[in-house]
Amino acid sequence: MMDEKTKKIYEEKLNRVNSAIELKPTDKVPVAPFFASYVQRSEGSSYRDLYYDYDKAGQAAVRFYQEHPMLDAFMGSATAFTSGKANEFADTQMIDWPGRPGTKVSDYSSHQVIEKEFMMQEEYPEMLNDFTGFMLRKYIPRAFPKLTALSDVYFIPTLVLNTGVLGPLYSPNVQDAFHLIGKIGEEDRKAQAASSKFSSMIAEMGFPPFFTGMSLAPYDILGNSFRGTIGIFEDLVDEDMQEYMEQACYLFADQQIQALQYFRHADLPVKRVFFPLHKGVDGFMNEAQYERFYWKPLKKIMMALIEMGVTPYIYCEGSYNTRLEQLTDVPRGKVLYHFENVNMKEAKRILGGTACISGNLSISQLEFGKKETIIRETRQLLEDCMPGGGYIFDFDGNLENAKAENLDAMFETLSKYGSY
Repeated sequence: MMDEKTKKIYEEKLNRVNSAIELKPTDKVPVAPFFASYVQRSEGSSYRDLYYDYDKAGQAAVRFYQEHPMLDAFMGSATAFTSGKANEFADTQMIDWPGRPGTKVSDYSSHQVIEKEFMMQEEYPEMLNDFTGFMLRKYIPRAFPKLTALSDVYFIPTLVLNTGVLGPLYSPNVQDAFHLIGKIGEEDRKAQAASSKFSSMIAEMGFPPFFTGMSLAPYDILGNSFRGTIGIFEDLVDEDMQEYMEQACYLFADQQIQALQYFRHADLPVKRVFFPLHKGVDGFMNEAQYERFYWKPLKKIMMALIEMGVTPYIYCEGSYNTRLEQLTDVPRGKVLYHFENVNMKEAKRILGGTACISGNLSISQLEFGKKETIIRETRQLLEDCMPGGGYIFDFDGNLENAKAENLDAMFETLSKYGSY
């Protein structure tokens, strides 16, 4: 339990961030940078420990937040533990990760994405007509080869008078797959329990969570996890595929909305959902394509969340300068936009009356640049984005490494110039 002093600090931080998102006045700019594995690295842990040593990584996160009371929120990435063992058991194909036997990924690097086409172009109809069957018999065996036996599970419609209909589940190979799923689930539950434990500890120190859910733009689900970047580019320019793409995007939108219904009933101090946007950047598609395939299905999820009293946290990765006008198509004070590579002065001009903005301090400069550069860039962001409120300070991406003197310079500059 928090003592009264800590509870007051917690409420002040919570209200400061909420007010900024709602475009209301705040006493100072909320400071909520997206710290990734820098938290562990700076405290004697590593990215590998997020997969294999939850206690070491969690204690590092606790120490980090104890040492940085200026932060107004806790980024869950610091305790977003993922089971390395579970991924080993499944032979996960879409990533390589630190600590995996035989990996070339450094202990101090994040996971590396390995894009594959887990759905072929000609399989759109099968996926759309029987999503669960497709996932069971095609997607899972391709993405997790240790579960290939699930491809044999077919149910035949017939008169059901006894347990005979369960016959496809009886084969020794399928039973072995179910046993392995049990082991995978056990390891994943350990990771989830550790995440909950250390997140609660950091909250008890006076740091509200910054978001409590995660989703994806439907187009990104299709492009990241099913077709791959090259595959979805091919579909995008193939008129015969565009109707299938649109149907898939709205299918994924409806599935995401259903999965997020817990916000209607969950007792959470913060109701925000993180959307990392990947494939809608400038140059990846034209305006009409962006509107049809990317924005409208994404907006359907966003509006469903807003109706539930939940804030979409839209994390625009890459260049988004040509998309800024499109992003104004939301209710006022209900959305938070983060930018990586955008003219922030222009973003403030276009979006300032509609939504809170954040982002853009260079993580490359924090890692390799000079202290003077960090001071100058931090001040410039404050000058461009502070007027009128509706601004939360953040990096342009997830911080994995930085010079300590540069981070100190950033905090000192925020302390000196970040109050209204």
